[in-house]
Amino acid sequence: MKWTREQKNVTIAAYLGWTLDAFDFFLMTFMFKDIAAEFGVKLSEVTYALFLTLCMRPVGALIFGRIADKFGRRPTLMINILIYSALELASGFSTSLTMLLVLRALFGIAMGGEWGVGSSLVMESIPAKSRGFVSGLLQAGYPSGFLLAFFVYRFHDYLGWRHMFFIGVLPALLVLYIRRAVPESPAWQIMSSRPRPGFFKTLGTNLKLSIFAIVLMTAFNSFSHGTQDLYPTFLIVQHKLDPSVVSNIGIVLNIGAIVGGILFGWFSERIGRRRAIFIAALIALPVLPLWAFSHDVAAITAGAFLMQISVQGAWGVIPVYLNEISPDVIRATFPGLVYQLGNLITSKNGQMQTAFAETHGNNFSIALGVVAASAAVVIALLILFGPERRGVDMTESAKATATP
Repeated sequence: MKWTREQKNVTIAAYLGWTLDAFDFFLMTFMFKDIAAEFGVKLSEVTYALFLTLCMRPVGALIFGRIADKFGRRPTLMINILIYSALELASGFSTSLTMLLVLRALFGIAMGGEWGVGSSLVMESIPAKSRGFVSGLLQAGYPSGFLLAFFVYRFHDYLGWRHMFFIGVLPALLVLYIRRAVPESPAWQIMSSRPRPGFFKTLGTNLKLSIFAIVLMTAFNSFSHGTQDLYPTFLIVQHKLDPSVVSNIGIVLNIGAIVGGILFGWFSERIGRRRAIFIAALIALPVLPLWAFSHDVAAITAGAFLMQISVQGAWGVIPVYLNEISPDVIRATFPGLVYQLGNLITSKNGQMQTAFAETHGNNFSIALGVVAASAAVVIALLILFGPERRGVDMTESAKATATP
């Protein structure tokens, strides 16, 4: 099926929205050591920012998701991007660790809203047979943001940690593109003019689905955050690698993540969403020794590349999977909310991994390895019992849900 210009613009906007959101998030993870030194605190006190950001993301998913379900995906996405960009800028002006932690908590609210709103907008707008590939592309925005952060980190020695945050205001420019080129979701336009079941009533009739999705996303968030958030710190503190080497490894691992996300997203269109997730997750197990316990830079780099093919390969199916199984009337809320509730449950992960490493001579290998292996196995088992609605017509489904 030939794409319209509007469908292309929606896809570009959703991809860039998640890319720049992830970029702003990951900039913080490169600066833990510098921030700890400036404010005279332990590294684990600074990584508390990860917990605050992650645990506030469900709040944002609920707030912005409900706004998008009621008033439209497009205007909500623009507001969301403006807010997280402004909070990133403000983080650079922090005069104390407490102020920085408060700003990162607020940033978590803004970050929590973007994914669900953006993914629902694009999945409701594109041809059904293209969803698998676009799902992988959309999720590839996350490692693309990580990759962009690694690139900016190359200038860290010249800029300092505060200016790194100042650069994070640039995503606000994306709003101009969305305002000019991106249309509203056709499915939402149908539902907006007709009576719809309420939010809590819809959740109540889909309770089992909601519980399954939350548990699944808890495992998924352990998989991604447990292998990514502290990886720069692992390379800098444990292996004592120079920033340029860390940046190069980051580029390679994020290329692997992008390849994995797009490949398995596309693959899911042929073998099904659940099978693609199952295969991608289990790739992590044979890669684990190379990824977490190597000492040679070349081996570490190869392990990082292969691990992220696994992690983001599984994640590449998630945008389409959650949107297809979501109840129509809360599609802007449901995927983002279950995703971010999974984040909330795992939000202490970074701190626990750091604390464990600090009490074992700054050895992050075991902390990273245990989390990665456990999450991979849980995902592979859980997905076998989940529903699948590959190729569902979201516009027709919206018509059936929103009865005249």
